[in-house]
Amino acid sequence: MYNYYYNNVPGIGLCRNNLIYTSLANKELTKFVQWYYNDGEYHKGQNQVVDPLLMEEKFYREVKYLSLMSQKYPQHVPSFTIDEDNRKIYLDIDGMDFWNRAGCITNNYDSVLPDWQDQMLEIIKAHKSLGLHKYSMHPSSYFVVDSKLKSINYFFTYHKDESLVSIADVESHIHSNRQDEMRKQLEKFGIEWNKPQPWDTMDKLCWNSFRNNYPEDFIEKALNV
Repeated sequence: MYNYYYNNVPGIGLCRNNLIYTSLANKELTKFVQWYYNDGEYHKGQNQVVDPLLMEEKFYREVKYLSLMSQKYPQHVPSFTIDEDNRKIYLDIDGMDFWNRAGCITNNYDSVLPDWQDQMLEIIKAHKSLGLHKYSMHPSSYFVVDSKLKSINYFFTYHKDESLVSIADVESHIHSNRQDEMRKQLEKFGIEWNKPQPWDTMDKLCWNSFRNNYPEDFIEKALNV
């Protein structure tokens, strides 16, 4: 049996784990399910992606790039199975996601996994080697299995040869709070919200918007991969 899976954020309480799909997990926390379905009860009326065609595109993008990572860098992603008919991806996990394990507190990351920075940087390097630009980089986008970080959430990933996108094109994928952080950076990077941007520029904007979720030194390392 699978139940809704939430992040327990201090001062806020239980929050949906993802803005796009519906997050499920079994009681033993050995299986996590990305259900690419707009479940109103889970999202509590705050659904980000309501267009069924866009939800379908997100599912197949996840399948495409998660599968690519599994083929080329299997050590960096969980084992998984795909239920294409129901648009569900079942991932093998071993407990809560990285952010939940840390109590959703940045200063606790080292206690969860002392070498998390090195491991996460290796995953980012793997993405770069495959020409991937991944923008779902929140710490809840990782699980820990056998002391190894496992990356998920490839629905917000593009290959370097794909057509460029603007922030406006993908703002349904981005939490309103993160959009606020991004807007603060527009002038600094010379970005227009509605104009397609080079992938490297989008990378910089992405990492700068996560400064509240990662230590400063890690952000600088990520920006230099």
